[in-house]
Amino acid sequence: MNETTQQAIVQTLREKILSGELSPGQRLVEAQLSQWLGVSRTPLRYALSVLSSEGLLDRSGARGYVVRRFSVRDVLNAIDVRGVLEGLAARSVAEDGVGVELAAALQSCLREGDEIFGNGHLKEGDDVRYADMNGRFHALIVDAARNAAISAALSLNDKIPFVSPFTIAFDEAARERQFLMLSYAHRQHHAIADALLKGEGARVEALMKEHTHISKESLNLSLPALHLIAGAA
Repeated sequence: MNETTQQAIVQTLREKILSGELSPGQRLVEAQLSQWLGVSRTPLRYALSVLSSEGLLDRSGARGYVVRRFSVRDVLNAIDVRGVLEGLAARSVAEDGVGVELAAALQSCLREGDEIFGNGHLKEGDDVRYADMNGRFHALIVDAARNAAISAALSLNDKIPFVSPFTIAFDEAARERQFLMLSYAHRQHHAIADALLKGEGARVEALMKEHTHISKESLNLSLPALHLIAGAA
């Protein structure tokens, strides 16, 4: 089974946890999940291990997992922390100067995002593709800062569910709204790259902090919708 299919299973399970279809404290049994999702055990096992590393699942026994209990406030706070840390990293990169290799890699991410949103709607598989591109874009900036303290802090912070930039949750019932939000987030990517290339440290730091508000929106974590995962508190 190819990597795209494996990532699709990860995304499906992630969405079911966010929606509450897989509830906090629920034990996940491989055999039952495999039958329910209509997938084989090997890619499912991979998906469960990925979600465990993201902090969505806790180990239970030799091969079992339990959906982790977490509070809405934990998630919101961690997203804010990510914005501050990534802003600091981006400012450092801008002030040090963006090299040719980093500039090319950032432009590659921007082109891929432009292609995703160029159709005017999200096609099947675009959610996984966007999440991967978004994660790479953010990782390029953090890695370029060459600051071990920032990297370590972000690694720890990303253990809170739905905080990592590689984690994008999609709500099928609000697909048009999410297309608009994420296309706006990608326009922010363009602004961030522009500020980096121009060496505008203060501007790019502010942009990175602002960028995290879209993460909250895409997770349906804005205040009117907190009830969606409030049961996990």
